[in-house]
Amino acid sequence: MRTKLSLSIPNPHTFKIQLLVWAQQYREIVFLDSNDYHQKYSSYDCILAVDAFTSVKTDYKNAFTDLNQYQQQTKDWLFGYLAYDLKNDTEELTSSNFDGLTFPDLYFFQPKKLFLLKGNQLEVLYLRLCDDELEDDMVAIRNCPVMEERQFTVSLQQRISKERYLSKVGVMLDHINQGDIYEANFCMEYYAEQALIEPLNCYHKLNRISKPPFAAYFKNNEQYLLSASPERYLRKEGTKIISQPIKGTAKRFADVGLDEKAKSELSNHPKERSENIMIVDLVRNDLSRTATKGTVRVEELCGIYTFDQVHQMISTVVAEVDVSMSAVELLRTTFPMGSMTGAPKISAMNIIETLEETKRGLYSGAIGYFTPEGDFDFNVVIRSILYNAKNQYLSFSVGSAITAKAIPEEEYEECLLKAKAMFEVLQ
Repeated sequence: MRTKLSLSIPNPHTFKIQLLVWAQQYREIVFLDSNDYHQKYSSYDCILAVDAFTSVKTDYKNAFTDLNQYQQQTKDWLFGYLAYDLKNDTEELTSSNFDGLTFPDLYFFQPKKLFLLKGNQLEVLYLRLCDDELEDDMVAIRNCPVMEERQFTVSLQQRISKERYLSKVGVMLDHINQGDIYEANFCMEYYAEQALIEPLNCYHKLNRISKPPFAAYFKNNEQYLLSASPERYLRKEGTKIISQPIKGTAKRFADVGLDEKAKSELSNHPKERSENIMIVDLVRNDLSRTATKGTVRVEELCGIYTFDQVHQMISTVVAEVDVSMSAVELLRTTFPMGSMTGAPKISAMNIIETLEETKRGLYSGAIGYFTPEGDFDFNVVIRSILYNAKNQYLSFSVGSAITAKAIPEEEYEECLLKAKAMFEVLQ
């Protein structure tokens, strides 16, 4: 049971910063921020969950079974992530590439303290065992200073050189021409060893640069995710399921005329549209595995959305499910998300594994939460910095969708465009 307190917050923007600064004292943190981006499907502008009462941590073996049992037993708010390599739990797949981060494949916790902000209305939910701390905590939060950004420079290295990247895209195009796949997401890693950063400071800078609708700050002791994700993986509202895959990217321009031209060209670009439509088909197929018959539909196809760094092409696919359907089963049957794999999905994941040189881990996985009622909302972990403070290893990856019409040089430039914000934070 939780003690509930409702408050009006005069300055939500400042309060969000103070809230996250205050949270740093805890071993476990999940902070989710929409950055006031207008969304049709949204419950809160910002969520903070801290201080694990219970948790589940595991590698990929039987991970979804373990998560389902944990979620069914607690029937409370749960926060955490699904790493990309949980694919090895759902399919006969393996991952043997280098892993410098060594995060668990799955981690969720039941927070003792929870803050839910919508507009200027704050809902605070504390487990009864610590609700005597609530008033003092609110005073401490309001007294937290708004931190100043500091510069961090790390020596970034590129795991796959440009020459090898172009060659590997050529191999992927051979697979497409041979009919093995018709689209695959190919990614490459930038990394730094002996990296010393202040994760909260880096997150603030990354979030200020990008202002995405699915920003996330995650801490589990010495493991950090600093995410400026623009993409939703999957959301459940009662019996409705919503997936919003992104495929299609164009750069922003300071000149209004050029910026509008870039949006128009993205909307009508044959390759970008075909990428998006292929993944929409894959998502429709994934959702149909659990959906009530005849309820899967495309609510919006190839919509153009503008963010601070880029324009993106986003589609929305929805479905209805039976009220008895397990929340974790909905995730298991759709994970990993189609926008980060390709089609056909299993063939694409096998080819990805042979051509990429880094284990993806949490990158291209998902972070989010379950409610006590079994609803959930998860982003796609992209445009994100991952950091293991214990071994001082920092990593971020970028990728693009390779189709038959892909031009390797242009795909490489798209990766650099997606990496722009991370470079700005770290160099």
